[in-house]
Amino acid sequence: MRPFTPRLLRRKPPIRMQPAAQWRRSLHLAPPFLLDDYMPRYMMMSSVDSAMKRSRAYAHLRNCNLCPRECGVNRYETTGMCLIGDTAKVNVIAPHFGEEPCVQGHNGSGSVFFSMCNLRCSFCQNHDISHQRNGMDLTPEELGDWFIKLQQVGSVHNINLITPEHVVPQVALAILHAKDNGLRVPVIYNTSAYDSLASLELLDGLVDIYLPDFKLWEPASTKRLLKAEDYAATARESIKAMQAQVGDLCFTPDGIAKKGLLVRHLVMPGYEAEGEIIMRFLAEEVSKDCFVNIMEQYHPDAHVGKPKRRSKKGSEAEEITDDVRYADINRAVTQEEISTVRKAAEKAGLWRFCDPPKHDGFNL
Repeated sequence: MRPFTPRLLRRKPPIRMQPAAQWRRSLHLAPPFLLDDYMPRYMMMSSVDSAMKRSRAYAHLRNCNLCPRECGVNRYETTGMCLIGDTAKVNVIAPHFGEEPCVQGHNGSGSVFFSMCNLRCSFCQNHDISHQRNGMDLTPEELGDWFIKLQQVGSVHNINLITPEHVVPQVALAILHAKDNGLRVPVIYNTSAYDSLASLELLDGLVDIYLPDFKLWEPASTKRLLKAEDYAATARESIKAMQAQVGDLCFTPDGIAKKGLLVRHLVMPGYEAEGEIIMRFLAEEVSKDCFVNIMEQYHPDAHVGKPKRRSKKGSEAEEITDDVRYADINRAVTQEEISTVRKAAEKAGLWRFCDPPKHDGFNL
């Protein structure tokens, strides 16, 4: 037999790669945003780091300086602007199916709705919770026990802390308590973005997903509608700090988000120009891979559309006028306003959006 001699293969011409700018990335659930598995960040914290977190949390409660309001009160004795003391007042604790599909999944998000807030948004969609002191008072340990119940009884995909900016010390203590008692699901910090850098430093290592809502951009707008002139400046620094901690939003193969940053923006009637600026900020100063939910469900609520009251001269009595408060936002947003913000986001280079599915199945 003739000995075998390998034939030389003809070399194929090299594949010409298109410039990166011409690539069309249409799938957010793909490397490098796909995780084989995930372990919550708090599970990797050492006992020494946990003890230091606890010590700092107690110190902040004695001199409340975490929130940008910096009231400086001893919350074991009195309250600041949020009207909440050393315990957390919780309105609702339950599996929730009103969040982004990648957050709620099939079993729901283990949502904890905290009463009160450090903002006073005139249009607040949850004003019955955030503007009123209703609910049960829970110590950090009791709150942590509820996290465990949500995990064991509700089989939730995560613990979702909603409007927690004013109870960060209690939240930190609750996560550490739950960690020691078997908590194993990711923690979501669902915030208005009116957070201080000191607050986020305390949460570093405890939170897996940051879910801020960047509302408005101009100081005049935030002073009038949110009662916080420094809101936008604070939100910019907070969101950049969140990105530095957890990076871009990542998923396991089941389509459930496990770690990273997800930014919401509620499109406001007549304020789409500020939404455009926010989209450019996210693309240029946070990440072009930032996962964004451009929300269109604004509706007049809270103080919007309520009759104005006017005092009669020389009398303490009030009369109700035909005028309404915040008349400029006393309407729903238009499709054109929503499209304007979306187009600005795409033009800025953002591409990972929370869009409804193009099929009749479940959106993951």
